[in-house]
Amino acid sequence: QVAYPNWGEEFDIVRLTTAIEDVALTPVLDGPAIVEIQHTIRKVPVADHVIRYAMRLVRATRVHEGDVPRFVSEYVSWGAGPRACQYLIFGGKVRAVLHGRYHVSTEDIQAVAKPVLRHRIVTNFNADAEGFTTDKIVDQLIETIPAKEGAIAGSPDTSGVLKK
Repeated sequence: QVAYPNWGEEFDIVRLTTAIEDVALTPVLDGPAIVEIQHTIRKVPVADHVIRYAMRLVRATRVHEGDVPRFVSEYVSWGAGPRACQYLIFGGKVRAVLHGRYHVSTEDIQAVAKPVLRHRIVTNFNADAEGFTTDKIVDQLIETIPAKEGAIAGSPDTSGVLKK
């Protein structure tokens, strides 16, 4: 556990962190380069089973959907919307490219799931009282929703595919 600073240390912290800071910025990319990178990322192919997997992860956060895991019903007030699916796919594309691949895997989706979903899931009082965080919810969703292609190749909903 870190102790609070003494009066003098705290004064210096406040003074130094709230004053004008002389920072020299050096451009790394220009606008056209950023647009080119965005275009390249959009061209990365995504197999349908990977899209279905991302959708199942997101839709399983929605309390009012048909077949959601029990822990979602117990701990979630509001689940992620359609943009979560979009950004799981975009994040997966970026991760694939950063790892030298030109295709997205379900592992890429799992790797970006927490940063994409944690602020899109609203937990309830039960979750707060029991210390059940959105990160734990995402971890359990990843454990619960099958990621193998054969398990996600069919129906668009989560009915019957959840590991209970």
